[in-house]
Amino acid sequence: MQLDKLVEYHKALSDATRIRILFLLKRGPMHGQALAGKLGVSAPTITHHMTKLRNAGVVKERRNKNTIYFEIDERSFKQSAEAMLATFFGPNLSESQGGTVEEHERFRMSVLNNFFTLDGKLKQIPAQRKRRLVVLEHIVRDLRPGQEYTEKEINEYIQRFHDDYCTIRREFIVNQYMYRQHNIYELNPREMWSDWRTT
Repeated sequence: MQLDKLVEYHKALSDATRIRILFLLKRGPMHGQALAGKLGVSAPTITHHMTKLRNAGVVKERRNKNTIYFEIDERSFKQSAEAMLATFFGPNLSESQGGTVEEHERFRMSVLNNFFTLDGKLKQIPAQRKRRLVVLEHIVRDLRPGQEYTEKEINEYIQRFHDDYCTIRREFIVNQYMYRQHNIYELNPREMWSDWRTT
């Protein structure tokens, strides 16, 4: 990969808003107004970010009548990422997740068995962050992607597991399980969640 293309690719991915855009586009194509609404930014801001992503070969456009839809250019995106890794680490880079799938599952089940009662109630919120993330991931599992929840609905949902809904609701936001806008909550894409497997 040429140096200027390498720099442009990494500049495009060095902005938090653009990363959030990509997580949203991972669900499927979206037009600019929908992206602006989801992210709480203006349409010109979305245009600015999409220009950066398009120039870096990360997204592409398609027109449907008078509406332009954006989607991830999967082939170009993968080529850029693979070229970057190959440049520094060689073509046979092997990724490590800090443990095997079996080890992760044993740890997860151990945490759930220790912190939840047989009827699914949370005994206490774990002090250690890794265990707390396992618990939060378990609690959030029945919330539906794309559905909007009022604060009251989220509080009632959390109370099925634990009385301290304020702390758990705050942890949902801090650890990127959900985002909040005007007291409306929505589940983030799973890729945005804090991952206990890498903590």
